[in-house]
Amino acid sequence: MRKSVFLLIALAVLMVFVSACTSDNKNVARKSDDAIPQVSEDTSFEDIKAKGKIVIGLDDSFPPLGFRSEENEIVGFDIDMAKEVGKLWGIEVEFKPIVWDNKVLELNSKSIDLIWNGFTVTPEREEQVLFTKPYLENKQIIVVKSDSDIKAKADLAGKVVGLQGGSSAEDALKKDEATYESIGEGNINRYEDNLIAMMDLEVGRVDAVVMDEVVCRYQIRKNPDKYRILDDHFAEEVYAVGGRLQDKALIAELDIALQQLKDNGTSAEVSKKWFEADIVK
Repeated sequence: MRKSVFLLIALAVLMVFVSACTSDNKNVARKSDDAIPQVSEDTSFEDIKAKGKIVIGLDDSFPPLGFRSEENEIVGFDIDMAKEVGKLWGIEVEFKPIVWDNKVLELNSKSIDLIWNGFTVTPEREEQVLFTKPYLENKQIIVVKSDSDIKAKADLAGKVVGLQGGSSAEDALKKDEATYESIGEGNINRYEDNLIAMMDLEVGRVDAVVMDEVVCRYQIRKNPDKYRILDDHFAEEVYAVGGRLQDKALIAELDIALQQLKDNGTSAEVSKKWFEADIVK
């Protein structure tokens, strides 16, 4: 009887010991697992270098930043800047015209590597795109024909207004709720690009166009007496280059390259070529 009691006690002690060892081993394993770093290496820049080419998505009707020359070549300020970055990196730069409304879709589908063409930074876009540091300042202005009776935002009530669909001009107008509502959604004509909007302004299909100041001033400089820019304007903004949210390495290297071009005077030369002044931030 006594032997049986001792045997039971010994068995119970053994079970407790085994249970404790198993528990410790699990804890050790768990701590060991926790200690393993979760590596998610960003090779976005290395991938571009290995490929030897970067694809830039742009609206090819957005002078002077990116547009078609009389020889049908894609030219402009942003084009020249991208080419200079390509030289620094020792890679080819391919320019791919896209429907501007589909820019983020094109980026995320990897049809393009960057959006680089007067791309305005907005809080909404920052949720979808990783931006470089800004390189140009801009604002959304209102342009009318010189003989128009429109003098201020308030005069846009009930008028037909043109703008590029999916652009920051549309965003800026909608944020100015009083002006937007006075115009009325039915009086807003959306175009694929600003050039078509300006053509409709010239022939009288729209009464005003809301567009980027840098683009407008370039377009009307050959006919300054034909158009008038109102003192009233919409959002002040900045341009930057946009990449995929996960491509942090690529955007970081692009920031470095753009700073190098600024430091060595290249960006100033390119700016003077297209804007007749150095307006690079």
